[in-house]
Amino acid sequence: MDFTNLYAQGFARVAARVLPVHLAMPLENARAIIDDVRDLWGHGVVLAAYPELSETGYSCDDLFAQETLLDATEAGLAMIVEASRQWGCMVVVGAPIRVDPASVYNCAVVIAQGEILGVVPKAYLPNYREFYENRWFAPSPSAGESIPVTIAGHQTWLRTDRSYGLAGLDGLKVWVEVCEDMWVPIPPSASGVLDGATVVVNISGSPITIGKAEDRLLLARSASLRGQSAYVFTAAGPGESSTDLSWDGQAFVCECGEVLAQSQRFPTTASGVMVDIDLARIQAERTRMTTFERNHRHSAGLGPTDPVRPSMTRPGLAALDAPAAHSDLLREVARFPFVPNDPARLAQDCYEAYNIQVYGLVRRMQAIGSPKLVIGVSGGLDSTHALIVCAKAMDLLGRDRSEILAFTMPGFATSQATKASALHLMDALGVTAHTLDIRPAATQMLTDLGHPFADGQPQYDVTFENVQAGLRTDYLFRIANQRGGIVVGTGDLSELALGWCTYGVGDQMSHYAVNTGVPKTLIQYLIRWVISADLVGSEANEVLETILAQEISPELVPVADGKSMQSTESIIGPYALHDFFLYHFLRRGAKPSRIAYLAWMAWRDVEQGSWPLDWAEDRKVSYDLHTIRAWLEFFLSRFFANQFKRSAIPNGPKVAAGGTLSPRGDWRMPSDASAHTWLQELHGNVPLEDSTHKEGM
Repeated sequence: MDFTNLYAQGFARVAARVLPVHLAMPLENARAIIDDVRDLWGHGVVLAAYPELSETGYSCDDLFAQETLLDATEAGLAMIVEASRQWGCMVVVGAPIRVDPASVYNCAVVIAQGEILGVVPKAYLPNYREFYENRWFAPSPSAGESIPVTIAGHQTWLRTDRSYGLAGLDGLKVWVEVCEDMWVPIPPSASGVLDGATVVVNISGSPITIGKAEDRLLLARSASLRGQSAYVFTAAGPGESSTDLSWDGQAFVCECGEVLAQSQRFPTTASGVMVDIDLARIQAERTRMTTFERNHRHSAGLGPTDPVRPSMTRPGLAALDAPAAHSDLLREVARFPFVPNDPARLAQDCYEAYNIQVYGLVRRMQAIGSPKLVIGVSGGLDSTHALIVCAKAMDLLGRDRSEILAFTMPGFATSQATKASALHLMDALGVTAHTLDIRPAATQMLTDLGHPFADGQPQYDVTFENVQAGLRTDYLFRIANQRGGIVVGTGDLSELALGWCTYGVGDQMSHYAVNTGVPKTLIQYLIRWVISADLVGSEANEVLETILAQEISPELVPVADGKSMQSTESIIGPYALHDFFLYHFLRRGAKPSRIAYLAWMAWRDVEQGSWPLDWAEDRKVSYDLHTIRAWLEFFLSRFFANQFKRSAIPNGPKVAAGGTLSPRGDWRMPSDASAHTWLQELHGNVPLEDSTHKEGM
């Protein structure tokens, strides 16, 4: 399948629909559903859900006992089944199903390509407050029990314990429940997702009262998070009887605890949502969450080696050829997966990240006898944030900030601006500030090494750079020995991923590293949050604003006349892309080709999608697929080649849910592993030339 096709990348397009119901007119409702599904299929939808009793309307009351209505319902379903031969999608509609003269069930009917795959009765009939369903409908059969039923000449089974899928789309396994089933303590879908269902569909006739819409969404989000699944919900809307109730037509789709899309409520015309769910993400999260399979076996009464029951793994299937030429993804892929776009959520994340770091450092200080803190401050983002964390830790311990020994250590390329920022920040925070010029010691070492720079030659190689980085760390460790302190590391998660640190006696090492769980893209927002929360005072805030505006630079290579300062991102690439790669590689275990696809979706157009709060217009950039492929190749090569550095990193707190690279925690990898297989997958599945502007865009 084409690389740009969303189905080739593990997505599936689903729709939760609300159509104006023709009350007690099944044939008219069937025609409306047919027209709607025909349009959805043209947009690549493979699963469409309509509300509870959408064939008749939920509010028919005693009319559900009328043979005339039941006959018309069966005729309407026959129309939908026949029309479905034209589509490749699965359709879930609600209908009263007559099994025998004495039994009518409130059901979801699952239809695909000229077949009724199954009929799912409502497991729990409400008979309280405004509900009287026991008056009209028979109670559901027990789990595991099947009742044969014939609808318009189609023989099928009425059962509550089966998922439904589409052959050719392996990750799509649909479990269906009806309205009240989501409100009980242990909903049917709980066993459904454990049995392998990846998508739960709830068709509802739920009337609306104040606050109920929020409750529905909460239940669905919770179910999708616990079940690591998607949850598709649609409720009755316009056309239902207003005799004693009202209806809001709420529709939404959740995935792994997140709300992907939700409709406007109280519609007067056809409405709903259409969105692409990430089946590959669902599978990856279940694989990562090892307790998921254990819970499955425990709930099924299976031992560690017992085979899974066949009924748990064989969904009802209909054939499918995945829709072609669907290159636009109907969901937003976050450009900055570590930085939420929602301001309130970003503030909450920054609050938590900051305090995780502070409390981690406090606990370490308590555990080893309340040492002083020794830290190198360059005037860059990482050391600035680490110094702020140190200051807060001292405050919590009731100690004076003067016990923080902060050193700025200018080298051959240190600019006056960054040095001034470092000194100004130290003064504003009230720490003990020192300037330690490493140039004499660095010159001596380069001379001892016979390095050409010692003879006046402008040779700025790795040795030249690492002599400076190593001396800074060496001095800090010896100062800590001398003055009863510990060295606080400042390197961040992004630098560890790329191996952008000097190994051993260098910035890779410290006594405790507060930033190792924080990606570069988040650090600047942590500093912004510190400013907005006014945690360090107005004078320090001014310095922080200056530091945020600076170019990211190691400042190790002298700037020649007329040249700009050394830029980290011009050497190793954009941190925004590398953090994107890291998140999907580390948290999701995604294949390189999928990471490239997601990055292309996120970064191909500056006008599409959201940007984090206060992101400057001149920093909004786009990347084509060719550029993304090249930097991803660079990322993978460096990530694998530099595992040996991560295998020996100091302690530091995990901060981001996306994971850390601690060899004692989230990431355990042999230092000798090769990137070869990952690079092969990237080269074999991502086009070298960017032809993505063609049809489908």
